Amino acid sequence: MIERGIPIPSVGIKLVTASGVEDTTSRAALGQGKIVLFSVPGAFTPTCHVNHLPGFVANAAKLRAAGIDRIVCAAVNDHHVMKAWAESSGALADIAFLVDGNGDLAREMGLDRDFSGAGMGTRYARAAMIINNGTVEAVFVEDAPGVNASGAPSILMALEAA
Repeated sequence: MIERGIPIPSVGIKLVTASGVEDTTSRAALGQGKIVLFSVPGAFTPTCHVNHLPGFVANAAKLRAAGIDRIVCAAVNDHHVMKAWAESSGALADIAFLVDGNGDLAREMGLDRDFSGAGMGTRYARAAMIINNGTVEAVFVEDAPGVNASGAPSILMALEAA
């Protein structure tokens, strides 16, 4: 699994922002500035939609005040689903959505998890990280169902402690 001090791998992704959908690389999307990247098992899934994403939307201003330049949500979904989720959640003003359709970045970072038992295939583990100019500063991976270590309040506490 990716750790502190490791650069973000560079793989092809799509990025959904308020400007639209663009083909890019994970290095280009996450390589400049101080970024919070949080990963979810899937767009519109109950915990992701009700608990994880809303916390980052509600705390976006606080995260920026703590020095974060960009907040990015990653999932193994297609760009149509991620765009629909971003729009329906009202999150596009504050959050960019990293589309890792084949799970390449999830695998490269060691954050891929097998959700086949739930009929979802390979997805991201629920996690978050602080990235500074393309290098991981901190990683927070949930070890049980729910949003605790990878939620916005935990990230804010980590930023304040640093």
